[in-house]
Amino acid sequence: MNTRTRVLTGTALAVALGAGTFGAVSAGAAQSDGPKGDDRNFTTSTHLTVGAATRAAQAALEAAEKEGQKVTVAVVDRNGNTVVTLRGDGAGPQSYESAQRKAYTAVSWNAPTSVLAGRLAQAPNLKDIPGTLFLAGGTPVQAKGAPVAGIGVAGAPSGDLDEKFAKAGADALGN
Repeated sequence: MNTRTRVLTGTALAVALGAGTFGAVSAGAAQSDGPKGDDRNFTTSTHLTVGAATRAAQAALEAAEKEGQKVTVAVVDRNGNTVVTLRGDGAGPQSYESAQRKAYTAVSWNAPTSVLAGRLAQAPNLKDIPGTLFLAGGTPVQAKGAPVAGIGVAGAPSGDLDEKFAKAGADALGN
């Protein structure tokens, strides 16, 4: 057998063995029913889809535009990660971060940020928690009473307006 034939034969054998091993591993993985053991070690959670987050943000932005307000809207997931942010035309540069922080604060405490702002009198150190902003303008999105997202709005001349628009976003989800 010449060198070329041996190399080709060896390569073909390696490919065949690799494919067989991959197939066996894949078949084993496909047959797995997930983690074994006590189901109390695992949990499931509900998350807002990107489409739903976008609808909520758009509804909040449209509510603000109807009243002539230039705002930014942020929607974060249960873990506080930003899912979508819409910066309306003419919204101030500070509104971007403020909207995200209001959304994060609302989902973290499962309460509107206007309510949480009132708690600062009793616990002023709350404002020192990184990523939070205790100003009106954030509202939680709930599923079965549990927070699954937060919507934050910033840029209107008052927190009450910001929160009204955030609530319009949540209402668009049937929340």
